[in-house]
Amino acid sequence: MKLKIILTIFVAFGILSAQAQKKSYTLGLVAKSQSNPVFQAARVGATDAARDLGKKYGIEIKIDWRTPNEEDAQKQAEAIEQLVINGADGIAVSCSDANKLTDAINSAVKNGVPVATFDSDAPNSKRFVTYAIDDVKCGEQVMDELARLMVDKGVVAVLAGNQNAPNLQKRVQGVKSAAKKHPGITIRDVYYHKETPQDAAARVEQVMQSNPDITGWAMVGGWPLFTDNALKWQPGTVKCVSVDALPPELAYLRSGHVQLLLAQQVYEWGHRSVEHLINKLHLKKDPPNAKDVSALIPVTRDNMEEFARNWEKWLPK
Repeated sequence: MKLKIILTIFVAFGILSAQAQKKSYTLGLVAKSQSNPVFQAARVGATDAARDLGKKYGIEIKIDWRTPNEEDAQKQAEAIEQLVINGADGIAVSCSDANKLTDAINSAVKNGVPVATFDSDAPNSKRFVTYAIDDVKCGEQVMDELARLMVDKGVVAVLAGNQNAPNLQKRVQGVKSAAKKHPGITIRDVYYHKETPQDAAARVEQVMQSNPDITGWAMVGGWPLFTDNALKWQPGTVKCVSVDALPPELAYLRSGHVQLLLAQQVYEWGHRSVEHLINKLHLKKDPPNAKDVSALIPVTRDNMEEFARNWEKWLPK
């Protein structure tokens, strides 16, 4: 009789445990801007991960997309606060300004909501993991590849986006560090701008008009390449290496205005962030390392058509 009671208790406990584990999770996704295709791809990655992991673990995962229309760190901080108030189970954020977001991240964690960062980190916050490239090495790779294309001689301009974004600051650091290995290369300056295609393209045109001796561009982000006819020089006369390889950017490889694109795994920003959050929330597993480093994928005219097929899966129809 006692054995029967004990077995009944164990069975009941097992059912209750299974029921307790089978639940719904709401994950907030806060990217930098709605208009940037890299974050649209990240959103699709997060949605796909939610679907796939939901099926795998028999749970429901909802993605609450709270990205500002244009880049605005204050609005990101407010989005994080609102997600916590609304009962989100976890949050993934790409930080426009680490200083402005650290308090919001720490407040979320204090309230029991784990936070992961992707693309752009807030390293002094209490986020439990960041998924991104090694930004310093990214900058070094951009400069080394550009110097190779320029045969180690010429004047380089660095296009660097948002001056407050910590990931971009590190890429610029890497560019400058690598340039020291190439004495024939001179960096004219680092040029910042609002992260829209139009603003970036206008900045490039302005710099070229003022500095016609520039023979190379190190773009730590591909912002101007998201619009048509952004690069006014004759193909091949100015060498260009850029980070990212979205469909509009591939057109500049085809035309010969850009020689090399270094693709970030932007779809994985969302997919991997959801994986990390579900591992922590549902499986109670922390990542082995707080920095989950993503490799860059070189894209040239030789492999661009193969790479372009990824976007058929990564961007919404």
